[in-house]
Amino acid sequence: MLLDHPCDGAAAIRTHFGAIFVSLELSRSTWLVTSLSPGKGEKMSKHSVTAGDIAGLLQLFAELKRRAQARTGQNYPIVTIQEAGLDGFWLHRALQQEGIESHVVDPASIATPRRRRRAKTDRLDGETLLRTLLAYKRGEPRVCAMVVAPSPEEEDRRRLCRERRTLIAERITHVNRIKGLLFAQGISDYAPLRRDRRVRLEALRTGDGRVLPSHVKAQISRELDRLELLLDQIKAVEAEQEALLAEARKPAGKNAPPDPVTMLLALKGMGANFAAVLWSEAFYRQFSNRRQLAAYAGLAPTPWRSGGIEREQGVSKAGNPRLRTTMIQLAWLWLRHQDQSALARWFKAHSQRGRKSAIVALARKLLVALWKYVTGGIVIEGAKMKSA
Repeated sequence: MLLDHPCDGAAAIRTHFGAIFVSLELSRSTWLVTSLSPGKGEKMSKHSVTAGDIAGLLQLFAELKRRAQARTGQNYPIVTIQEAGLDGFWLHRALQQEGIESHVVDPASIATPRRRRRAKTDRLDGETLLRTLLAYKRGEPRVCAMVVAPSPEEEDRRRLCRERRTLIAERITHVNRIKGLLFAQGISDYAPLRRDRRVRLEALRTGDGRVLPSHVKAQISRELDRLELLLDQIKAVEAEQEALLAEARKPAGKNAPPDPVTMLLALKGMGANFAAVLWSEAFYRQFSNRRQLAAYAGLAPTPWRSGGIEREQGVSKAGNPRLRTTMIQLAWLWLRHQDQSALARWFKAHSQRGRKSAIVALARKLLVALWKYVTGGIVIEGAKMKSA
């Protein structure tokens, strides 16, 4: 019998799980719903729902349950799967509130054919999601990576760190644009972030001794308007971040363990922004082991071994990019402020082979050490604490 030959016997979905499995392929205009119900053999059903129509989706689920009950005489629960993407987690939370078992999968973790050209449609993607859900519920190891959805409070808390990062990038863009405009006029000593930037702009002279051209001056003045607005917004975001950290550091009780923010800020070289990023991006959730943590941060190694071939491809970068960037920056600061720690000594012993690869490895080791420190109270060997 061929592997794709339809089976006339009892379907595995009825004898093993007793549930209606549904995949949701989400887009801006339409949701494609692919379902596999008991009593229909191996035939998958497909339906379309207008994007955002949660009432219509629940009505479709009720109809699927009614048809399955009419065929088998039993009532079955709904189990859904969707890809993590632009829609966030609101649909996942709405389904859970209705008592529906919902899963969110990392789309990059689903195995796909390795052909250079392969067919890809919403219909095929919906079927692939459904087969992935079935394999996951059967307990197959490493079939996919399910996303741990944060709570609404945790998701909202990380907005401050991410907004600050966006504002800093915009500030750098405006500063570089102003410096570029002035450099074309022979001026290279103007600092747009100084408080006397407006006064110094009026006194600028070009490299050949002329007054700054009127249109260039007007453009720079408008750039300064946007830059000053960004500086005010950055200051407001940082004030909100400080208030959030202060709220988190309030003692919960006499015998309560110290919170992660207090423990992180006690380390020398750990500032408020680094502590906020680690708290909101990494230590808000549980990790089973250090490999899972490193993979989440995009700092896990990716070996290539086949027969006699063995080489290292570097880190996968298939994780949280904000956490990975923060850990690289923190690793450099750790060498400056914690130069006598065991991690710093390890870096000095291994940096001869390449500082770039060594600092990435140090970032991974440091993240694991901070995780053990926050969750288990294991102090990093040789680490210095801030003076009270």
